[in-house]
Amino acid sequence: MKKHTLSIIDDSIQDYPIKIADLLPDSESRLDSIEMKHKPLGDSNIPYRDLTSPASKRETIGQLIDKLDVEKSIRYQRTIEDTYCNVYSYDYCHFCKVYLPTVWWTDESLEKIAEGQAVEAVFEETVDRIYSSAIHDWFLEYGTDFGWERMFTADEIQNKVNTNGGIGIICAKRKEKGLSGHIVPVVPETDLHSAYRENGVVVYPLQSQAGKANYNYFSEVKKDWWNDELYSSYVFYYHE
Repeated sequence: MKKHTLSIIDDSIQDYPIKIADLLPDSESRLDSIEMKHKPLGDSNIPYRDLTSPASKRETIGQLIDKLDVEKSIRYQRTIEDTYCNVYSYDYCHFCKVYLPTVWWTDESLEKIAEGQAVEAVFEETVDRIYSSAIHDWFLEYGTDFGWERMFTADEIQNKVNTNGGIGIICAKRKEKGLSGHIVPVVPETDLHSAYRENGVVVYPLQSQAGKANYNYFSEVKKDWWNDELYSSYVFYYHE
């Protein structure tokens, strides 16, 4: 079997003993389909973030949000069984050229990797889906090893995203085990879409999400959702 790695990520990450767990893009993984949500989108028309400058990063992030169109794309619509905040956040990060897992190594695979064994990413054998509550824990354990920097305020993360055209994430862990947490990208402000501020300080950042309701952009409508009593903990993380 082929080893499934994400070639657009900085190769220096591959020096870390815990390798990226990712599968190859699939032509059946599409915005107009509910299939293959655990694989990267196989659509060559979806733009990647242009890393040339902060301005090009911000511009192409806007183009990406427009193209993914989380409000309308079938891939992200809630079903009776589930919502897909993790799928949308993964797709967003994938095309922004930063690593966020949508599948992650099984415990057995992690043990083998720790022993120096080569492990291939094979779905439902060596890797399985990872959901938002587990991604919260993944950030705390592995985030810095994959280039993520922890932040602590909405104002801090919004300003970094705006200034540098980087990637912001808010991820909350559900109190009740087995129930869905939530994960949302923080995105650069635009002429038409802005964060909510009080006395010049960001209180609710500009975000983009799939969930019970899908929004290409939102800020005040969900207020500080991460402080909801449903969640036991939340984290803010940023990636250049």
